[in-house]
Amino acid sequence: MRFVPLLLALSLAAPALHSADDYTLGADSQPQAVPHGTVRSAKFETSKVFPGTTRDYFVYVPKQYDAAKPACLLVFFDGGGIFNATGQFRLPVVLDNLIARGEIPVTIAVGVNPGTFAALGAGAKPRSNRSFEYDSLGDANARFLLEELLPEATKGLNLTSDPAGRAIGGNSSGAIAAFTVAWERPDAFRKVISHIGSYTNIHGGFVYPGLIRKSKTAPKPLRVFLQDGRNDLDNLHGNWPLANQDMAAALKFAGYDYTFVFGDGGHSGKHGGSIFPDTLRWLWRDWPKQ
Repeated sequence: MRFVPLLLALSLAAPALHSADDYTLGADSQPQAVPHGTVRSAKFETSKVFPGTTRDYFVYVPKQYDAAKPACLLVFFDGGGIFNATGQFRLPVVLDNLIARGEIPVTIAVGVNPGTFAALGAGAKPRSNRSFEYDSLGDANARFLLEELLPEATKGLNLTSDPAGRAIGGNSSGAIAAFTVAWERPDAFRKVISHIGSYTNIHGGFVYPGLIRKSKTAPKPLRVFLQDGRNDLDNLHGNWPLANQDMAAALKFAGYDYTFVFGDGGHSGKHGGSIFPDTLRWLWRDWPKQ
């Protein structure tokens, strides 16, 4: 599957190429006879940006990593689900396969879960800080990653300092979180993966299409992948399909390097996971071969 013909077919006026339940994982998302990277997990409990929170994070290091050569970086929000080797995205499996074939560069991946606050009493549950961290605008999440989490998670690893070699992504609120980090800090991340992004009025994210349009005279140096489906959410916060179409139209108007894959799925990672290998190939399509 390649995005150029796919995009021509997936317009609103065109018949759907899939039913909402017809997205399946291809061979690139299945374990292959290739070198396998390592995955480690740890907890981060000392945030000053989001005080009182604790969270799990995950680090994938490919077998091909050479400490003498800077590796590219891919950060994903809601990392536990993305790193699940039998889930919808299977990030370690996909990276193993694509790196082994030289279709994307040697890439270290970091998955980070949203913060939680400890339960306040017996029988109570921990309280999630996800919406505040992910849906809010501003630079707090960027500062958390760049000043706190990444220095610990990638300590001792040789990462490229070239922001064009550093990508960030997520699903739903994680998608708008990824876009916000890159929007605030294009000096650190210039590639964005956005699946079923919540560019709606949860914490003000509906303003992005307008901000993007107003950046036309000086667009930010971002490459943006968008995915959504016509059966995505429609609720008191907004309409996800319309919001993502508005984002795509704004990126086109302002001259950004972007692509938009619009299917007929709902609010899940099923469609995004099925095209995840092609997403990564598109994102890294012109990165120098190693």
